[in-house]
Amino acid sequence: MTEPYDAYEDAQDDYDDRPQDAEGAIRRAIDLVATAKSMPLSASVLVSRDELLGLLDDALALLPNELREARWMLRDREIFMAEQQKAADALLADVRVQAEQMVAKTEVVRQAQAQATKIIDEASDEARRLCHEADDYCDQKLAGMEIVLDRIMKTVQSGREKLQPTVDAGAAPLLATHDDDLADGFFDQDLA
Repeated sequence: MTEPYDAYEDAQDDYDDRPQDAEGAIRRAIDLVATAKSMPLSASVLVSRDELLGLLDDALALLPNELREARWMLRDREIFMAEQQKAADALLADVRVQAEQMVAKTEVVRQAQAQATKIIDEASDEARRLCHEADDYCDQKLAGMEIVLDRIMKTVQSGREKLQPTVDAGAAPLLATHDDDLADGFFDQDLA
């Protein structure tokens, strides 16, 4: 009968050495059962009821605190994850806005380049049209001047032809008398 009492004393010594967490208490209970003395001719073991109950009571007492701590840690983790998800969503939204702005700027630049090309093409077409119009205008004016000059030429030739018979008949003496005067001026008005 001294064996159960010795086991109880050992359990009391171990009981003072209480585990700090439920897992430790359960492991000590497992060790207690694993290292317990076997009953002769049986698979049963002799375990100190008080020691085993004490360890299980300690585990039960420690479980709510650990569960509460685990719940707090899970809650803190969920809060942290939610905050990080919000931060990631905000960053993603900012990136999308920046990407849209860059695309818009690129689109504005592309449209501006297209508009500039269109304006340059229109200006080139207008310049070519104005050059052709100016060339046509100058050509018309020169053609008109050519007609006028041609008429003047014909009038001059006609006048010279009319003067020719007169000059042949009696012009020789006139020209001879006026040679000295012709050096002073070309027209008859210059002689007066």
